[in-house]
Formats: sequence, C-alpha cells, structure tokens
Amino acid sequence: MTHVEDELNSQPACWIRAAEEAGRHRAALPDPGERVAVVGCGTSYFMAQAVAALREGSGRGETDAFAASEFPAGRSYDRVVALTRSGTTTEVLQLLGELKGRTRTTAVTADPGTPVTKAADDLVVLDYADERSVVQTRFATTALTLLRAHLGLHTGAAVTDARTALTSPLPQGLVECTQFTFLGRGWTVGLANEAGLKMREASLSWTEAYPAMEYRHGPISITTAGTATWMFGEAPDGLAEQVCATGGLWVGSGLDPLAELVRAQRLAVAVAASRGLDPDRPRHLTRSVILAP
Repeated sequence: MTHVEDELNSQPACWIRAAEEAGRHRAALPDPGERVAVVGCGTSYFMAQAVAALREGSGRGETDAFAASEFPAGRSYDRVVALTRSGTTTEVLQLLGELKGRTRTTAVTADPGTPVTKAADDLVVLDYADERSVVQTRFATTALTLLRAHLGLHTGAAVTDARTALTSPLPQGLVECTQFTFLGRGWTVGLANEAGLKMREASLSWTEAYPAMEYRHGPISITTAGTATWMFGEAPDGLAEQVCATGGLWVGSGLDPLAELVRAQRLAVAVAASRGLDPDRPRHLTRSVILAP
C-alpha cells in the first residue's frame, strides 16, 4: 500500500477528531460577522474556495478565497486564515509577514515546528492529519472538516459517507477513461477543482473543473466516449441527460460532497496504478514549494 492510500483511508478517523476538537479552536477561528479571507496554495487554495463559499453562504459574514500569491493588498479584512500543511510554503509565509501587525491572521497547519508558527497570530495544529505523501488527501479534508464543524455544518453523515466512499467499487469503466471533468456548485466548486488537481498530480490525467452551470457554455463540446463528467453535489436539471447523450460517462452521487472527494482520490490512485505510476512520487512535485530568496 502506498503512503497516499494509507492516508486517504484514515480520513474518517481524522474527521471525527477534527469535529470533536473544533470547539477548542474557536478563539483562533473567525467569529460571525467578521470579514474574512481564506488563503492557500495548490490543494489548500481549493479548500479555501470551499470554506469561503460555506461561510458566506451560511450567513456568517463576507468571505473571500485567494491563492496566497494573488492576495489583493489593498483590501481590508478582519482576519486572514491561511491553510498550509507544511507550514513552509514561501507565498504563504510572505503574505503572513506582510499582514503582521495590521490584520489578524490564523494558520491551520500540520506541523507545529515550522516557520508558520511565528508568522501567524493564531495557530491551529492538525498534526494527526499530517502526511508522508507529496499528494495531499487527509490534511486537506480534515482542515475543511474542522472549519465545517466550526460553522455548525458538519454532521456524522459525512463520516459515514466517507466510509462508503472508501469501500464501494468505483463506477464501471471509470478507470479506463482518458479525460475527466469535475463539476460543482457553490462550495463544491472548490472540491471539483481539487479532484481535478488530484488526478493531474497522482495519475498525470487530462482533467478540468468548472462550476456546473458553466459546463454547457463550451466545455461540454469535448465530451464523448472515453470521457467522464463527475458531479459534486446536486446537478443542474437536465445536465446528466445532456452528458449521456454525448456518449460520455456521467458520474453522480448521493454522498456528502466531501466524501465524494474521497472517492475521487481513490480514482486518482487507481488510474495511477493502471498506468504504472507511483502516486507517492508525482512528477516534478515536492511536499512544499520553498522558493530561493
């Protein structure tokens, strides 16, 4: 078993712990009504997209998401939350340094022995969700679970669905597809983006991701036999039928969308195995991007 397989299989236990500990981290996380930005790089940026949509959609306050390198310096926020598994990513550390003394910052990290502990004002450590694999799985979903629980939006059904996602067979013919498109709505757009990234990192697959209603505005033209379109959450009316009419494979789900991401992680590993690739050693990637001065 690869490290990434072992880590993705541990997600239900990690989610349970994160939900149980959410109350303990309340003071480090945004209060209702605060104007908040959530930032990250790579996987953490896509989790930030999901968090921002969940928080604002639930009426807790205006919330934006940015890649750390693209944070708009001229905007004012009550708090900036940085998601960083390694605690060493250059763009995140630079941004936290720039915000020091003028905007309250919180870092959610897996490693308390890294520079981010001094760069942020408040710290949430999820060391039990740290990973050996370069490819992120459990840290990302555990951080999102913590923040869902903080918002009062996590339920035990997500954990039950994650267990189902880990044990149920993948749809027939999915591993053999040559192109994958992931779709979302609201907070699940971030999950769709992350599913596409997992497929690219682990299996070198051709993948795309879009807000579901945008799929008809051009991207559906590439759908044909041998391609898969995977929906996170409830699909727009008629979209499944339109995709099936192209000859492409439609993948829907009744699972919690975060559990559906676990199923997509499994697909990435399965496709990597079918192509003779090692998902623990993705091409050209390292655990953290640390740029030379």
